[in-house]
Amino acid sequence: MSARPSISIRQVERFAFRVEFGPAFESLLTDEPVPIGDGVGPSPEQVLIAAVSNCLCASLVFALGKFHQEGGGVSAQASGRLARNAEGRLRLEGIDVAIALGAEAASMDRIDRVLEQFERFCTVSESVKAGIPVSVSVQDGQGTRLK
Repeated sequence: MSARPSISIRQVERFAFRVEFGPAFESLLTDEPVPIGDGVGPSPEQVLIAAVSNCLCASLVFALGKFHQEGGGVSAQASGRLARNAEGRLRLEGIDVAIALGAEAASMDRIDRVLEQFERFCTVSESVKAGIPVSVSVQDGQGTRLK
């Protein structure tokens, strides 16, 4: 993984944006759900929920391998809890991730060790839990920094 993960994003129309991950990957079309957007792609909230869930699943696979356990495949269902903050703005106040292993726990003699460690391997969920500082700059069409 790159030491500085990055993307490019460009407005397609209204609230739809094309997210580019680099030349080796397919781009992703995101959009706000109806009635704000047209719902032609996943919402930014869904992308964040997917990133958290994917990282947790990958971390579980890593931990299973570290302890030589056969998990029988990993899947997950995840959802976000939206609520309004004190200013009345919608915020994700939590993400619930339910991970399922294909194998039975009885077949994995070190599953307790896996479960006690795997979340700490997850860069995304641990970063989100800690609250990631976000710096924002804005420039106009002439390149003049506005913020």
